[in-house]
Amino acid sequence: MGEEASFSNKNVAASTTIGSSVIPIINRLQDIFSPVDGELSKISLPQVAVVGSQSSGKSSVLEALVGRDFLPRGCDICTRRPLALMLVNRPRNPGDDGREWAEFRHLPGKRFFDFSKVRQEIMAETNKEAGSNRGVSEKQIGLKISSPNVLNMTLVDLPGITKVPVGDQPTDIEARIRKMIMAYIRQENCIILAVSPANSDLATSDALQMAREADPTGSRTIGVITKLDIMDRGTNACNFLLGKVVPLRLGYVGVVNRSQEDINKNRSMQDALAYEKNFFHDHPVYNGLSDRCGIPQLAKKLNQILEQHIRMVLPGLKSELHSRLNAVAKELQKYGDVMESKAEKETMLLNILTKYCEAFSAMVDGRSREISTKELSGGARIRYIFQSIFVKTLEEVDPCQDLTDEDIRTAIQNATGPRNALFVPEVPFEVLVRRQIARLLDPCLQCLRFVYDELIKMSHACAVTELQRFPVLRRHLDDVMGKFIRDSVRPAERMIDSLIEIEMDYINSSHPNFVGGKKAVEVAMQQLKSSQDGTDGEKGTLSEIGQRFGLTSQGRHSQSNNQRAASVGGNSSSRTWGFPIIFGGKVQAGESPASRSPHETLHNVEQLPSTIQLTEV
Repeated sequence: MGEEASFSNKNVAASTTIGSSVIPIINRLQDIFSPVDGELSKISLPQVAVVGSQSSGKSSVLEALVGRDFLPRGCDICTRRPLALMLVNRPRNPGDDGREWAEFRHLPGKRFFDFSKVRQEIMAETNKEAGSNRGVSEKQIGLKISSPNVLNMTLVDLPGITKVPVGDQPTDIEARIRKMIMAYIRQENCIILAVSPANSDLATSDALQMAREADPTGSRTIGVITKLDIMDRGTNACNFLLGKVVPLRLGYVGVVNRSQEDINKNRSMQDALAYEKNFFHDHPVYNGLSDRCGIPQLAKKLNQILEQHIRMVLPGLKSELHSRLNAVAKELQKYGDVMESKAEKETMLLNILTKYCEAFSAMVDGRSREISTKELSGGARIRYIFQSIFVKTLEEVDPCQDLTDEDIRTAIQNATGPRNALFVPEVPFEVLVRRQIARLLDPCLQCLRFVYDELIKMSHACAVTELQRFPVLRRHLDDVMGKFIRDSVRPAERMIDSLIEIEMDYINSSHPNFVGGKKAVEVAMQQLKSSQDGTDGEKGTLSEIGQRFGLTSQGRHSQSNNQRAASVGGNSSSRTWGFPIIFGGKVQAGESPASRSPHETLHNVEQLPSTIQLTEV
């Protein structure tokens, strides 16, 4: 007990001068940042990360620094989640009984005075996140220990480096643990406590190898050599402690751990500290290295190094915190004053919706203050869709695509049935035209989709300053606008379908742009006349026109013969129409169509031209 009181009094005396000014500030920041996610959680605060291979003695070192037995122990992997251990020195007050207590971050306000229950809570929380079969998790456990017998510092106990996966551990467990450790020790504000056992070769230490990778200069790495009492007889770790094997700028500290047998026999921490002190005092080599041996020296060294490191990084940390504070203040200013009453909230909501509608209308009309100079948007984009994209798409529609002369001839023949046609029937014309009109539906629906996409884009681009205060309202407003525009698409599609059906049901042949048969002949004759010069040209043109529309000189003679035959029949006042192509092409004088055989007539009908012109004679 006298040894315990002596160690406690030394700690108390040291805590009043070493680290008592800046380390509590960092501890307070740790309390503030721990429950916060986002950008603040990414701020790197000064702390000590304990790194070592499995069963290297990390847990024993931490328990010795605290002076309490509270960590899970065993021959297997014990630390399976990072444990952020915050040691807070509580000065003794007249009314303070000096009791030590622990508090978990996930159980705020609940104090543990029995440290065996602290061990149980660590194990339960580890199993909850990492499973009960040796699984490993990156999620941190926060633990604060308040005691008058500790020095102010923050340590992070990391899982031990393992080689072979066991239990539920994945096959790449070593790579995962190394990645987890590197995420901590790569931070410039992190002090690396590299723990290596003395009964192994220090040059092959996993902890020192990772520390050198993260800290090539060794300016923030402290070496701890454990298990000095179980080295082979005749050997010692003097060269290791002096830094002659693997030099470190912050040096080494040697310690003696409690063995598993001591733990099983419930050997107290005070007895272990007394045994360690006697071991170093009586050892012929280590008694001359008193400043590099023992848990008290390690605690003092860690406290001093952490304080110096904090003082060095505190200006930069303060500047970063002020920068983030100003950014948060500006963001908070955008949110405006707090609204308490329901009437204020309703008024604010109405104003936001009104401004949103005005902004949307301004984008459509081109009155928006934030007019883009890079691309078309809003109403100008919709006009471009109608005037350029839609019109161009319509012009690209070929009215005669998939429609050949053979299709027209077949449709006309099918419309006449078993009879010979005296006139060109209207049914095939309407059938063919309706089929071509239906091809206008896809360009119209495509134009509708383009306009819909632009309206959705406009609804998202409406900039209302007040909406920045209410991101949830913004999302709901976008959802409502999107649903409103989507619900308007279906009626628009039905309207387009109806317009196309109207055009298909009634073909307006009286439209000035409609080219009828008579006008087509006139246009053709004018084109042929303009391409020919002189009388010979005109005769040739008339001959070509007659051949195009099925009228030949023989056909005209046939018409004269038919007229004379009709006159002989006694009906000289009747008017006769000549159809030389339909009724047999070349008709000889004195020969009537009736005198032809049915087979010859059918053969002539099948050879009808694609264009038929009826001429009054």
